[in-house]
Amino acid sequence: MPWLGAHLSIAGGHYRAVEASRRHGNESLQIFTKNSNQWRAKPLAEDDVKEFARAIRGSGLRRLLAHGSYLINLASPDPLLYERSIQALIDESERAEQLGLDYLVTHPGAHVGSGAAPGLARVAAAIDAIHRATRGFRVRILLENTAGQGSCLGSSPEELRQIVDLAHEPERLGICFDTCHAFAAGFPLWPEDAYQSTWEKWTQIIGIKQILAFHLNDSLRPMASRLDRHAHIGRGCIGIGAFRLIVNDRRFKHRPMVIETPKHDQRDREMDLINLRVLRRLLPSEAVCNSKAQQRL
Repeated sequence: MPWLGAHLSIAGGHYRAVEASRRHGNESLQIFTKNSNQWRAKPLAEDDVKEFARAIRGSGLRRLLAHGSYLINLASPDPLLYERSIQALIDESERAEQLGLDYLVTHPGAHVGSGAAPGLARVAAAIDAIHRATRGFRVRILLENTAGQGSCLGSSPEELRQIVDLAHEPERLGICFDTCHAFAAGFPLWPEDAYQSTWEKWTQIIGIKQILAFHLNDSLRPMASRLDRHAHIGRGCIGIGAFRLIVNDRRFKHRPMVIETPKHDQRDREMDLINLRVLRRLLPSEAVCNSKAQQRL
């Protein structure tokens, strides 16, 4: 079975996200290492790192993810923004490493009219610079597929494959597959024959072993809209059938699957538990029982 979890707030301290995750009975967790809409942040205090580590012990969490800042654009043709983005992701990597996280998820970026091929080359060069600056780090960067809005890169497995192939250390890279983004980019996830067709293409081009994490989000907009608009599980245009296939797909056993469903208000924030409950009900009952038993050990 997959390791289900949610993206949770670090307000009040990074350890607060672990505590909330533990209350939900989650197996995976995604956080921001700092404010996602700011370039700068004060360094992590030693006490914060220790408190986070203490919270993790006995939490039942199997995989820990961070999502990089939304300001970062590794494909930017603007030299200043490009260099600033590289330095920002180096900082994010250092923070994720301090916290003992497994993966750092980032969007490839947008070429802003300069062309897809040069943009993809810039992303790969940026990744190389980040890898050089983080030699020996355990945390692994995951490129997230996008909805393809505007000039955003990474909406197809072909573009993601190009970045991986251009990078000098591809073994340090992986892919995070976002269901809403894939659907918005034109990849059907239901009915089952369409789901299998989509995964046949992704498997052929990317490979199952390269896909290390998932963002499970329904979509407010129809397929191929190229608009990134998340919806609660089973309440959007993707539908519950697709999520049943994904969480029960044996190829993705022991992959972290994190929801990033809307959190615009208090009611939305309370939906995390409901969305996770919906996903768990799609699993075989014995798998859910085994997961709960493991958490008690």
